[in-house]
Amino acid sequence: MAQPTLPFVPASTCEVLFSVDEIRDKVASIGRHITEDYQGKSVVLVGVLKGAAIFLADLARAIEVDNTFDFVAVSSYGKGQTTTGAVKLIKDLDTSIEGKHVILVEDILDTGLTLSYLRKMMLQHKPASLKIATCLDKPDRRLVPIEADYVCFKIPNRFVIGYGMDYAEQYRNVADIRLFPEDKA
Repeated sequence: MAQPTLPFVPASTCEVLFSVDEIRDKVASIGRHITEDYQGKSVVLVGVLKGAAIFLADLARAIEVDNTFDFVAVSSYGKGQTTTGAVKLIKDLDTSIEGKHVILVEDILDTGLTLSYLRKMMLQHKPASLKIATCLDKPDRRLVPIEADYVCFKIPNRFVIGYGMDYAEQYRNVADIRLFPEDKA
């Protein structure tokens, strides 16, 4: 059965929450913090597809210690803005992280279900260390106790688009982060 087509809302009509400049400055700040924390070490950034891809690319360039990256993909949202509550692994790591310093990179930490699942999975691979970096933290939605080590912005309980984050696979290419109209979702 085909999915119903969602009405397109022009991104230009959505309120800007964080500008391109604000995002760039925060990512640079986190990159400096990670550089200090991992001086003399190599880091593996593990991005959570698809939403974290743009944040991970910018973060990797902002970190001044040796770093590489890999990706995992999980599903918990389907095609809307409400989590199903069940996290399903779609793509696992391509290389071993055993004995390596790993930073799990996510676009948004909200319920904590996805990151909690991924943290448990990553720890089974026996990394030397494991930390979490997120572009956005939405603490009002937390269902499980988990916190990120590196956070660009804390946000209210609103649905956002842009900078890799989507609504039904649309708006990932929007350069800034915008509030999606509640009456359109």
